[in-house]
Amino acid sequence: MQPSRDFSSLHGAVDLGALQAAAQRRERAAKAAVSGDQAGAPSGNVIDVTDETFNADVVDRSRSVPVILDLWAEWCGPCKQLSPVLEKLADEADGAWVLAKVDVDANPQLSAALQVQSIPMVVAVVAGQVVDGFLGALPEANVVEWLGQIMQIAQRLGLPGQDPVTGGADGQAGGAQVQAGPGGPPRPGPAGPGGPPGPGPGGPGGPRPGPMGPGGPGDMFGDPGFAEAQQAMERGDLDGAAAAFEKVLGAQPGHPAATMGLAQVDLIRRVNSYDQAKTLRDAEDNPDDPEAQGRAADIEVATGRIDIGFSRLLDAVRRTSGEERNQARLRLIGLFEAFPPGDPRVAKARATLSSLLF
Repeated sequence: MQPSRDFSSLHGAVDLGALQAAAQRRERAAKAAVSGDQAGAPSGNVIDVTDETFNADVVDRSRSVPVILDLWAEWCGPCKQLSPVLEKLADEADGAWVLAKVDVDANPQLSAALQVQSIPMVVAVVAGQVVDGFLGALPEANVVEWLGQIMQIAQRLGLPGQDPVTGGADGQAGGAQVQAGPGGPPRPGPAGPGGPPGPGPGGPGGPRPGPMGPGGPGDMFGDPGFAEAQQAMERGDLDGAAAAFEKVLGAQPGHPAATMGLAQVDLIRRVNSYDQAKTLRDAEDNPDDPEAQGRAADIEVATGRIDIGFSRLLDAVRRTSGEERNQARLRLIGLFEAFPPGDPRVAKARATLSSLLF
C-alpha cells in the first residue's frame, strides 16, 4: 500500500472520509440551490453553513434576523435527536429566525474558532454577536422556551420584525406562543468550557460576549491573515500559509483556528518530505524509536487514519521511558493541535495519554 504523496491541501490533515461525505452534501445542496429562484444563494428557513460562507450566512444575516447555529456531525447520536426538532421549529417559525447547520467535521476551522467542546451544541447569533447557547439534546418544550428568550433579546437589540411584546415575529417563536419568565423550565446554561460565556452586564437574557468578538469566527474570517493563508494554500505555497498563520498568532497568541491551521500545514510539510513506503517500513522495524513512530503517525493522520496514528504514538509512550517517552508524548500533542478542541478522537487519545503518564 502506497498512500498518496500529494498533501498540498490544508484538508489533507483532516478526516478525509468526513470531508468526502461533507463535500457530497454540499454538492447536493448546491444543486438544489441552482434549481431554485436564486442559484447558489442560501434560501429557506434551514441552511447549511461552511467555513467559507459563515460571514455572509450567519454574521451578516443575523443583523436582520436571529440565526440559530446547530453544530453537529454524522457520528453524533444526540445530534440526530435534536436536529429534527430544530428543523421543525424553524419551518414553523417561517422566517422569524433561521437555522444554520454546521457540520463540525467538514468545517474544522469554524469549529475551532467557536471552541466547540462537545456536540450537539446550539448557539444563537443576534445582531452579529453570540447571545446564548446550550449543549445536548434538550426536549422540544425547553428548546421552544429558549427560542422565546432569544426572540426577546432580538427585539431588545432592535432587529426588524420582532414583536415588541413577545419578541417573536407576530408573537411566535418556533410556531408556539412562548412565555419566558419565572416558573418556566430552567434556562439552558452556558455551553460549557470554551462555549458562550456567562451573562454579561445586561444580566440574564442579555447579550453575551462570545466567539463573534476578537479571536472568534467573525474576527477570524475578517482577518487578512486567514485570507492570506487560504490564498497561499490554494496556490500550493505551504510556507506562505504557515507564515500567514504565524502572523495571526503573533497578534493573537493562542488563537485556536490559527493554531490548528499552522499545525495542519506543518504536518503536510513533514509528510511531503517523507519517502512514505520507507517511513512505514522503518516504523515496523523500530517499534521503540519515537522518531520513526512519529513519522509513521504523521502519514496515518494525514491520510485520514487518525485513530491508528494516535494509537501508534500512545504505544510508543507505553513502551518507552525517559526522554524517548517525552519525545513520543510531544509528537502526539503536536498532532492534537491539528484538530478542533472538541474532536472526540483527540479527547479519547488525551484520556489514554493521561492514564499512561499518571
